Amino acid sequence: MGIFHSIDVAATGAGLSRLWLDALADNLANLNTIRPAGEEPFRAALVHAVAVPGRGRLDPGSGVLAAGLVATEGDPIQVLDPDHPFADDEGRVTRPVVDMAGQMSDLILASRTYQINLEVIRSSREAYEAALRIGRT
Repeated sequence: MGIFHSIDVAATGAGLSRLWLDALADNLANLNTIRPAGEEPFRAALVHAVAVPGRGRLDPGSGVLAAGLVATEGDPIQVLDPDHPFADDEGRVTRPVVDMAGQMSDLILASRTYQINLEVIRSSREAYEAALRIGRT
């Protein structure tokens, strides 16, 4: 565990939050992506995060890493829209598998997590700077 451990850990959290925000933005941008019936729909991507374990009893860990993106599971909804250019012979199109309410809730969480990690970095930097000033006055 290094002297700037809190900054390093918060930086991994901020990086993960940024990836989460990017994934959510992509999911929301594709909220109205229609595919022809029978074709695989757009599926919202979820960020899979894993903790970076510490090296021993006194090392609590080294932050988090993104292990990858996982597509949302579930059955797509087919809606009747005979005027849509992608409609099949029966007039059906496939809607994306994106839960807008869930995505908006996650957007708030990801945004707050990003802000909090940046605040930890700022506070840690100020604490380290104050420690460097001890004895100089």
